[in-house]
Amino acid sequence: MSGRARRPVACAAIVLLASCARADARAEATVRFWALGREGEVVQSLVPEFERRNPGVRVRVQQIPWTAAHEKLLTAFVGGATPDVAQLGNTWVSEFAALGALEPLDGRVARSDVVRPEAYFPGIWATNVVDGETFGVPWYVDTRVLFYRTDLLKRAGATRAPQSWTEWVDVMRRVKRLGGPTEYAVLLPLDEWAQPVIFGLQKGAPLLADGGRRGGFRDPRFREAFEFYVSLFREGLAPPVANTQISSVYQEFERGRFAFYITGPWNIGEFRRRLGAAVQDDWTTAPLPGPGGIGQGASTAGGSSLVLFRDSPQKVAAWRFVEYLSAPAQQLRFYELTGDLPARVEAWEAPALVGDAEARAFREQLTRAVPTPAVPEWELIAQRVAQYAEQAARGRLSTDAALTALDREVDRVLEKRRWMLDQRAARKAGAASRGGR
Repeated sequence: MSGRARRPVACAAIVLLASCARADARAEATVRFWALGREGEVVQSLVPEFERRNPGVRVRVQQIPWTAAHEKLLTAFVGGATPDVAQLGNTWVSEFAALGALEPLDGRVARSDVVRPEAYFPGIWATNVVDGETFGVPWYVDTRVLFYRTDLLKRAGATRAPQSWTEWVDVMRRVKRLGGPTEYAVLLPLDEWAQPVIFGLQKGAPLLADGGRRGGFRDPRFREAFEFYVSLFREGLAPPVANTQISSVYQEFERGRFAFYITGPWNIGEFRRRLGAAVQDDWTTAPLPGPGGIGQGASTAGGSSLVLFRDSPQKVAAWRFVEYLSAPAQQLRFYELTGDLPARVEAWEAPALVGDAEARAFREQLTRAVPTPAVPEWELIAQRVAQYAEQAARGRLSTDAALTALDREVDRVLEKRRWMLDQRAARKAGAASRGGR
């Protein structure tokens, strides 16, 4: 065959190869993943293995600062530019679910060999369920436990961490007597809402009333918990200060200005880095004491979840990425890279966690983690709790006045929610009435 005759064949082959390349490019799925804070940086190292296991799928990670994340996600939703999958603080899940931004996951979870509700701490899984539908998968978890100075407790005659409120107060009084008038027993920063809410959860208080339509802080259970919280300030066991009034929590803890501190898992690493060598063997962690003793010390169910957005064109590939990050091996690897506690119970059997004396308290506490109300307005409500708890702790308001004002404020925050729920109920009633004709 002459060269002239071969040229059209060669050209046809080139055109065919080019069209195949374009087809392959079209077949490749790109999953857009928005991750927050340092987690967005670290998760990049887990992506190559996922892409190796899933040929044709690429993951593009966008790291977003926590301070800008909420606004950016809302703006993306309004503008129709949401990612395929994202990391959400689990207290945000109800808000974005109410907006209709998130893809319900129950069907995918039911078919998954990786994501199984029973593989997670129940209270943590519950933070992703809104009105009976699942909208997120826990990625890492957060709760609060007791950090304490073992040497100060020994000096006060205590041989173990307190297990009930009564025992805790007794130990705090004895610790207080060891120091002078400028030293205290416990630090409960007044600009944090978690502590009064935790005590309320321990008493079984629902926090909200009427199906999440109104404030429930005058409930006798929360009132008793609130009185307990305020009494620690009135008795001088806790200093009436906010975080902004403390130069360094770590220096004050090291100096023995307080023996107890309720805080989260990030402070394990911070205490190990920031406390001096002289006191490194003189602190540890324990589950929170409860009103009646062992097993009653509930705590908050915090952390971050992985969600799919309803408008994603890559839901199949995005869900495969969620399953990959949810596998116990990846959960453990992520813990090793970040210090974020795994959401999967199996991951806690790894030697790195079993052998960590300070992390063990979190494992036990997570079995008693309780979610806060799954309403979009919770962030605003939590701010109001801190505001009125501070007023009561500083003696500016009585307990009754503080809780009455708090419920009034929360009722205002929930006004739109009440209207929406009433409208929904009216539509259902109308549909039922028409169906019965």
